Amino acid sequence: MPCWPGSMAPPAIDDLEAAAARLAGVAVRTPLLESPLLNDRLGGRLLVKAEPLQLTGSFKIRGAYNKIAGLPADRRAAGVVAFSSGNHAQGVAAAARLLGVAATIVMPADAPAIKRRNTEAWGARIVPYDRLRDDREAIGAAIAAETGATLVRPYDDPAIIAGQGTVGLELAEQCAAAGAHPDAVLVPCGGGGLSAGIATALADRLPGVPVHPVEPAGFDDTARSLAAGARLANAPGGSSLCDALLGPIPGEVTFAVNRRLLAPGLAVDDAAVLAAMAAAFEAFKLVVEPGGAVALAAVLSGAVPTAGRTLVAVASGGNVDPAVFMRALAG
Repeated sequence: MPCWPGSMAPPAIDDLEAAAARLAGVAVRTPLLESPLLNDRLGGRLLVKAEPLQLTGSFKIRGAYNKIAGLPADRRAAGVVAFSSGNHAQGVAAAARLLGVAATIVMPADAPAIKRRNTEAWGARIVPYDRLRDDREAIGAAIAAETGATLVRPYDDPAIIAGQGTVGLELAEQCAAAGAHPDAVLVPCGGGGLSAGIATALADRLPGVPVHPVEPAGFDDTARSLAAGARLANAPGGSSLCDALLGPIPGEVTFAVNRRLLAPGLAVDDAAVLAAMAAAFEAFKLVVEPGGAVALAAVLSGAVPTAGRTLVAVASGGNVDPAVFMRALAG
């Protein structure tokens, strides 16, 4: 029997199905979009799972709500704390508000203003930190210890992974309804929670379909870790427009899942990401943030073959700074 990190067994398909039941009527069943003109350009079929249309603008509400809703009443009463660059922050803040729970968010001071404003709008208290000098996990742990709040991690938690895995359950059902059997599924990857959840879902619903994690160039810790068979960290000091995907190292629980289930990882640069954001707006009228566009960027930049194939790219979020979005549209 494997020994999972922190004695936390990764979620099974039953956990994902329970999460889907818990999220019914809360999370949006986001559409699977297709553009005939873009298909003509690619010489194949591309389906895009549109999580920017999710409540709070990203998939993160799924895992956050599943985690907080599953807490006992006494732990909910003590509140929750999370650390995030923005999308998990909004997911936790929204889930906490919907469930009547107080939330504190440890957020980098340089997070996009739209993400901070939206997090505050959901009623959360924000504690800023310096991304380059401070340890966000230590800050969150200290707040949890002082207040008794439950720490809601952005990815390294079975309940979070199960919630994110509902994207994969929906995706499989929508592919079947569209008469599409994907040759590959591409998923944006930071800490690995979304890719772990989707891979768990598809191992049951679409066995044999490869799931590729996609990361920003210079932050391809999951791709390198998969190749090495062990968790490898990113080099410090890098930069990318993809603020949602800049974690230092794959999660322990997520990597335990991903090393078993994922296909090799891919990486894309900022230029490819900006082009993908513009293409998403043109082809689907969809606003996608940089981190949410990396899977689409991998398809459009030729990182995977498209001719005669059916591909699914997950667009994971749309909380983009207006100036960055204008830059993408300007080409």
